[in-house]
Amino acid sequence: MKLSRSASWFLLAFGVWSWFIWITFVKNLWNDGSGLAFDDAGDPTAYFWVHLLLAITSFVLGTVVGVIGLRGVRASRRDTRVE
Repeated sequence: MKLSRSASWFLLAFGVWSWFIWITFVKNLWNDGSGLAFDDAGDPTAYFWVHLLLAITSFVLGTVVGVIGLRGVRASRRDTRVE
């Protein structure tokens, strides 16, 4: 399958966006002072673990999508040079 140049750039941008958003989220989760992420003793709560798992999954998916986009962008550049 061959990706269009615009689809490749979209996937690459989505991968970068995913990392940006979820890094920000994890920083905010880690520094949470509302009592949702950590209990009174400072131990992580179920909320923390669930959201950390969501962030890790999003990092992995964002990386995979971004790599697919990057490969598509590189392939489209090679095709352009050959022609």
